[in-house]
Amino acid sequence: MTPVIQFKNVSRVYGDPNNEGTMVKALDNVSFEIKKGEFVAITGPSGSGKSTLLHLIGLLDKPTTGEILVDGEQASKLSDAKLAKLRNKKIGFVFQQFNLLKKTSALRNVELPLVYSGIRGKKREEMAKMELEKVGLGDRLNNTPAQLSGGQQQRVAIARALVTNPSLLLADEPTGNLDSKTGQEILQLFEELHKDGVTIVLVTHDPNIAKKAKRQIVIRDGRVV
Repeated sequence: MTPVIQFKNVSRVYGDPNNEGTMVKALDNVSFEIKKGEFVAITGPSGSGKSTLLHLIGLLDKPTTGEILVDGEQASKLSDAKLAKLRNKKIGFVFQQFNLLKKTSALRNVELPLVYSGIRGKKREEMAKMELEKVGLGDRLNNTPAQLSGGQQQRVAIARALVTNPSLLLADEPTGNLDSKTGQEILQLFEELHKDGVTIVLVTHDPNIAKKAKRQIVIRDGRVV
């Protein structure tokens, strides 16, 4: 089976190539793969390269050297427009800050990726409603983020990430803005989604949260250790 994500000898260097003193190697020759249906945590101390790795997995950045493949498709050298299209089709994002439109209902927030996918009116609404029901918010369709708790807002964000049926759900510190009880509820939801076959990559600095995943990729000083 083709892995959902493949990294082949990926490095990411920041700085001015003409001034060696400014060069910083954020990732150093990283290789790994994530198979369909896996629940993987990427963890490591602050400054280890987790954020750089997250941006590369999410196709928000390009490697300096090496190859990144998504569902077997070479993504490393695509144009920005093609990367955006691939990202919208293949990857759902869940962020620490929720990133919801504040004056827009839960239903309309979840519909947003479908707008970019070109899916029209009634079908778009039905798909968004179904995802909100899956995360336990079928009775909150018309509530704005201000009318929802932090945990409910994160559930909206998860529904939005899943509505395009992506190959990968990528979560960046998804419980970081939640109290411990609500955070546990969100982690339980991730476990339920994983049992339903969703491929999940969870980025966290917290080893206790990382333990919820079935496999951990530990980053230190830009390398997989």
